[in-house]
Amino acid sequence: MSAAAVSIRNLKLALPAGGDRAHAVDGVSFDLTAGKILCVVGESGSGKSMCAHALMGLLPDSVIAEAGEIVFEGQNLLTLGDSAWLALRGRHIAMVFQEPMTALNPLMRIGDQIAEMFEAHNLLTPKQRRQKAVELLREVGLPNPEQATRAYPHQLSGGQRQRAMIAMALALEPAVLVADEPTTALDVTTQAQILKLIRDLQRRRNMAVMFITHDFGVVADIADRVVVLQHGKVVEQGAADDVLLRPQHPYTQALLAAVPTMHPPPRAALLDRRKAVEVVGLDKTYISGGGWFRPVRSVQAANGVSFDILQGETLGLVGESGSGKSSIARLVMRLIEPDRGTVRLGDTDLTLAGGKELREQRRRIQMIFQDPFASLNPRRKVGHIITDGPIAHGADPAAARLRAGELLGLVGLNASAMERFPHEFSGGQRQRIGIARALALDPEVLVADEAVSALDVSVQAQVLDLLEDLKTRLGLSMLFITHDLRVAAQICDRIAVMQRGSIVEMRPTAALFSAPEHPYTRELLAAVPGQTAASKAA
Repeated sequence: MSAAAVSIRNLKLALPAGGDRAHAVDGVSFDLTAGKILCVVGESGSGKSMCAHALMGLLPDSVIAEAGEIVFEGQNLLTLGDSAWLALRGRHIAMVFQEPMTALNPLMRIGDQIAEMFEAHNLLTPKQRRQKAVELLREVGLPNPEQATRAYPHQLSGGQRQRAMIAMALALEPAVLVADEPTTALDVTTQAQILKLIRDLQRRRNMAVMFITHDFGVVADIADRVVVLQHGKVVEQGAADDVLLRPQHPYTQALLAAVPTMHPPPRAALLDRRKAVEVVGLDKTYISGGGWFRPVRSVQAANGVSFDILQGETLGLVGESGSGKSSIARLVMRLIEPDRGTVRLGDTDLTLAGGKELREQRRRIQMIFQDPFASLNPRRKVGHIITDGPIAHGADPAAARLRAGELLGLVGLNASAMERFPHEFSGGQRQRIGIARALALDPEVLVADEAVSALDVSVQAQVLDLLEDLKTRLGLSMLFITHDLRVAAQICDRIAVMQRGSIVEMRPTAALFSAPEHPYTRELLAAVPGQTAASKAA
């Protein structure tokens, strides 16, 4: 065993009084070794990110390092002052954040942000910094690195922004890299590229990597060792194969059991052949720019898209970021207008409805959003959030509140939740509130846009079971949009695969997974992480 690059010993991080527990991290110990990747896994609130922030000297003021030590090059990092951290951070220990759009400065060009890493440590001349920025972007696989240095973050795709973030983290050749959920928001093909990039760079530079994730497929693809955290404590750690294939702790076993598989379960045939939704020939092109200094840019989000959803059916819409999935959701909801094509909701042509008629028709089709924290009003209590829709449509307020309590019970929450604010709930509970709000108007169709992508595997499994149960009990139809094919396999009756605004394949789920016909579908399925480990376990 190589000597540890970083040793965390009996780390105890105290939370402010009044929380659900006294310590975010309680007696945690593990090592990061040069040339190895350690994956830290666990549900939200398990202490994963707190360990990372402690290692980077980025703990909130309200969280106190009460005991333990983090030893790097013979020094306890918990004793460092601000100036020592500035010298260490970036140059010796660097971090890749989950969401590069919020971590990158939107007002600075990518090249300037990379060059700033050298400027902060008084390294290189301005010309050398610009040259180094180009070299780093080339190393992380960005096409046209010279052009990318002149781009702003919003002008790059999600995968390109993450590559730029990795280039920044590696600029000063740190010995330790901390990656906090760096692939959670990426589609499977981009995720596979980023995982390969991190693994290749780690081996080439012999770095120690701490990789935080809740995705066991990612763990299987990238980890040398695994640490499992629960409620701030280490419940299991060891070699990746041992933890994944021979888990000892019940919590680890439960997490692995909750991971969706690539094998669609048997689904009952739909007896009702009526169409809940019929989409015919949808076209949508976004045009931006124009003027003296900005060329016109057009993106075709939908190109002759046609499909239908039967009564009681779940149709999955899968594809990479930018394939047009979310645009289709908004077109079906009439949140944006199509250039051409029709959307029929039962017998009603939704594309012709306007004014009061459109408002009435929207009761019949409701949306569950990806991020319930962003889509729930933080200033209103849950009871008001759920009753706003029915009251706006003329429901009696007392009856609406009574119905809200029933809906909270239906999604597995207590009616007392009506008197609390969204921030008082976990991510999974907030998503349940979002589902209750969508059901408040008694819709016929639900549109779920990446509704479980940000959730831990165990919470994800609960929400998927809930959606399946509600669909059956209430006779709902559903358009389920996801970039995770393992999730699509578990809940969808049929799957439509989108590429560059067009549906390239649409078949029953079991048939599509067992014998995909289109090359793009085969590429998506091959990119799903963790398949090697799954075959070993089988």
